[in-house]
Order: sequence, then C-alpha cells, then structure tokens
Amino acid sequence: MDFDRLCAFDPGLGERLLLTIVDRLTRMLPDERLIAHVDRASVAIWFGPDVVEEAAQTELDVLRYALGDVVIDGDREILPEIRVRQARMPADGVNAQAMLSRTLASLTVQPGAVVAVASPVLDPATLASERYALEQDLRQAIARGELEMRYQPLIDAGEGRVSGAESLIRWFHPTLGQVSPSRFVPVMEAMGLAHEIGMWTLNAAAREARSWQAQGLDALRVAVNVSGHQLDRDDMAALVARTLARHSLGAAALEIELTESVAMSDGTRATQLFDVLRAAGVRIAIDDFGTGYSSFSTLRTLAFDKIKIDREFVTNVDTLRDSQAICQSIVALGRGLGIRVLAEGVERRAEYEWLLRHGCTHFQGYYFSPPLKGAEFVAFARDSAGLAKLLAIDPYAMRDRITERLTA
Repeated sequence: MDFDRLCAFDPGLGERLLLTIVDRLTRMLPDERLIAHVDRASVAIWFGPDVVEEAAQTELDVLRYALGDVVIDGDREILPEIRVRQARMPADGVNAQAMLSRTLASLTVQPGAVVAVASPVLDPATLASERYALEQDLRQAIARGELEMRYQPLIDAGEGRVSGAESLIRWFHPTLGQVSPSRFVPVMEAMGLAHEIGMWTLNAAAREARSWQAQGLDALRVAVNVSGHQLDRDDMAALVARTLARHSLGAAALEIELTESVAMSDGTRATQLFDVLRAAGVRIAIDDFGTGYSSFSTLRTLAFDKIKIDREFVTNVDTLRDSQAICQSIVALGRGLGIRVLAEGVERRAEYEWLLRHGCTHFQGYYFSPPLKGAEFVAFARDSAGLAKLLAIDPYAMRDRITERLTA
C-alpha cells in the first residue's frame, strides 16, 4: 500500500521497496506456488483447488506479518504497509480477469479517512513525503518509547477534592519535538493503529492508577478515551477486564470516555458494551456533549454515568448568553437524570464561578491545572490547601452578582 505514495516524492525508493518485498515473497513461498505481478504494487498468489481456504488464509497471514518487517534503505527505516485479500474463484461464471479486478479494487478501500497535512507553503510532493514519514515514525513510536501519558485533574468542587484524572496521550518525537494530538490522532485512526495505541494507553493509565492506590490515593479514578475503532471490537469488554486484572486494579477506578458521535455510531453495540462494563463497575462518560444532533437520543438509548459539557460552551460562559442557556440546560438535564455533569476546558476563574453558581460542581481545565506527569499529578492531588484557594469564591462578590441577577 506504500508504493504509489512513495513514488509521489521518491520513485526510486518506491521501486526499491517493491523489489525488496517481491524478493522476500518469492524466497518464502514454496516452489509450486504460482506468483504474478498483476498491478503496479500488487502481486497475486494462486493456491489452486487442492488448498483449503483456512490453510490459504493462514499462509497469507504469515506472509503479511513477515513482509511487514522493517526495510532498510540507506539511513531510512521503512515499515511497509501490507494489505491482503483472499478470493475464491466463483462458480457463477465470472471469469478470472473479472475476479482479479474485483479483488484488486477491494485492496484500495482504506480502513479510515486519510487526513492531509495542512500547509499553504509546501508542494504536494513534500507534503506526501512528510505525511509518509510521520506515519512511519508513529508506527514505531511505542517501541521507541516516544509516547507518554499526561493526567489532567478532575475536580469535585462539592467535596473540595481531586476525584481523578483524564489520561491524555502525548507524542515526543526525537526531531519534531512534541507532536500535537490534533495532528497525529487522525493519522493514527487512518492507519488502523487506534486499537494498538489505544490498548497501550489503557495499560499505561491502569498502571498509573494502581500506583496512586499504592501511594494511599485510593479514591481516585482514571478516565481513558476510547475510539470508534476500539468500540467496533467484539472483545473490547474482555480486553478491559484483562487489563484491570493484569494491573490488579478494581473496575471502580476506571472510567471510559468516548465522544457522543462515537457512542451513537453503532447504538446497539455501544449499549451492549456499556451494559457489560457498567455491570462490572466501570464508569462510562460521554465527552463533547451538546455538539452532536443526537444528544437527547443518546440519553434515552445509552446508560452512562457522566456528561462532559464541551469546552465550546464553557469558554467565556460568564459573558455569552447562548452558552449560558446551553450549560444551564445540560446541568438541569443531568440533575434530573441523576448523571454527573462536568465542565471541561475551564480556563478562567470567572467561568468556574459562573458554572458553580449555576449548579455545576465537577470541573476540568487549565484554570485548575494543565495535564501533568504522574508524579506531578500525585503532588497536585495531595495539595488540598492549593486546591482550596482555587475553589474559594469571594462571598461578597457572590452576593453582589446574585443581587444583580435579582434586580435584572
């Protein structure tokens, strides 16, 4: 799958990669296998009528794994993207050429949307080269130890304490520095790495939460974001259970976050997953609530424990009447349904004070703290005096504001 994109900025490299792959393939196949170069970057293997489908699929899986091993070209390391399809010759009269064409067409269907790297200056060849390099680096980021977790405190103003943290992945590239999640997460999704990196994130967060407990912070909960690709897996609930068991972490210490659009993409599957997770004690939170058209439908069809008001409505809520109306409605809705409501993206004291006065008691944002390393988060969670100062509201200022509202 790399060939055409490599040729867009370095035809020689694309050709060398293809030749290396073909050389590996021919050396791995038995002599009796027929192999043909059928398209620019595609080869076909004919198994014949004596090989059962299961055996052919097993052989293809082994080939795909082996062909995806790193290729060294000068000082460049490339992890080829290999895509495989198995096709049976149909009995409905379709000729061999038509079957081959259909199979080749199926290989071009991408598993996710390809997001272009935006730049008004660079030419298309340079953009293609940069995008490809970013993909290659991301595929190796876990092995190289370039991914790290940060933890942004979740604040319970009603109890005056830190109730947990949202785990946020960060990529520290050796030459690019910190790569913004807005840049690498779409690439991760498009490349089909969401599950692999998502499981790494879940394990890292569970390991960190277990360390909090070992340090006496038993009441904290860690929130982990789940993508739509992870939600599509039938074994997601089992993977969560195994992760908790691996780290000796109780289910009550874990909260799964997913956006409203992801939750509604497959309502039946999400409902089943939520039921299993919540029955085990895992909490479920809906992120970016209010940005989708199906919010009220979500409330009726999915059982979850927390709504996170999107930062779009939190920013300058103390001055914007439309945001105020939306936030008040969500807070009232959560209260009526018995669901916690958290305002995310709180960056100013005035935003926090307005939300608190109108019934919101759970917060997250830079006003309280940026995302922190594990040890920094522990120190923040222990600093009850520092948090008390952030939570304190001037009673005289509060009285004046209430008087203003009553007068208005």
